[in-house]
Amino acid sequence: MDGTSPKTARPRCRDLGITIGRMSPGPKNAITDVPQVAVGHVTLIDGEGPLVPGKGPVRTGVTAVLPHRGNLFEEKVRAAIHVINGFGKATGLAQVAELGVLETPLVLTNTLSVGTAWDALCEYMLTKNPEIGVSTGTVNPVVLECNDGFLNDIRGRHVRREHVLAALDGATCGPVQEGNVGAGTGMSCLGFKGGIGTASRRLTGELEGNCLGVLVLANFGQAEDLTIAGVPVGFELSKRQHHPPAPPGSIVIIVATDAPLSDRQLGRVARRCQGGLARVGSVFHNGSGDFVVAFSNAEKVGHQGPAIENAKMVRDDSLEMAGLFRAAVEGTEEAVLNALFAADTMVGRDGNTRLGLPLDETVEILKSHRAL
Repeated sequence: MDGTSPKTARPRCRDLGITIGRMSPGPKNAITDVPQVAVGHVTLIDGEGPLVPGKGPVRTGVTAVLPHRGNLFEEKVRAAIHVINGFGKATGLAQVAELGVLETPLVLTNTLSVGTAWDALCEYMLTKNPEIGVSTGTVNPVVLECNDGFLNDIRGRHVRREHVLAALDGATCGPVQEGNVGAGTGMSCLGFKGGIGTASRRLTGELEGNCLGVLVLANFGQAEDLTIAGVPVGFELSKRQHHPPAPPGSIVIIVATDAPLSDRQLGRVARRCQGGLARVGSVFHNGSGDFVVAFSNAEKVGHQGPAIENAKMVRDDSLEMAGLFRAAVEGTEEAVLNALFAADTMVGRDGNTRLGLPLDETVEILKSHRAL
């Protein structure tokens, strides 16, 4: 069983000359372009052949996103939740929506491993904060999920506490691995192999020097709906090769920024991510669990008191807020495409197979539509 994060040789969108939107990406074009944000993965791949529930094959993992490297319980960040469609099993979202702050890292995994991930994240926070449950209140672990059961022995619940802790402890602020990695290992997207994707946008105007980053766990949609740079690539590919209907699936979208935003404003930004999903071909199916968590680490909120820093909030009617909206749309769109481009073909349980997006054919179609 692989507890590491394998590197992928497949290119990202921009490596092939595909430019998404008008805004410029950050230097890594990743959520970690937002200062202090860190991402860690643990990838679990083991076995092949017929499904033996509880034994494998295993195609799953864990991804952790840390808003900053300090003590999040003592230094919370402003946050908001947007539920596009609530067909999901996430934990901790109600309190974030109620109070407007996030006090733990975010952990992503498969649907039936949410309980294990919650327990491990709770342990992680209790270890760092011995006062929890003794001299202060409890803690609100936030765990989100998508269903990887097409490729993975999901009943086996192969994600263990040590895997979650390893993803948290191993999180870094460097480039983010994408595709078949971490929680994305067994995921499918728009009829092809999906998984983890990320992108970022530099902000402008009075927010010059600030950034907005997006990370997605992409596991939704049908092949014929895939749209790249406005081109119906999935429809064209479906005419060449049959793609069996995929289950509705889901997506988790994490939005990070160091722009000074209130939790209400973060909710406004989070809602704009739907525009990015629509651009790539999502129709927000009934059975799709689509969640957005948006946070700003510009201002830390003390556990026992007011904000530790007094950052000046962005005006709602400003060009800067309009830029944040655009960044959320473009960042979501490109993050999903990066997940698709990075993910290679994977064979899972019972020989179930998700093909990687055929990059040569995709480029050919984009060129035929003069999008490249």
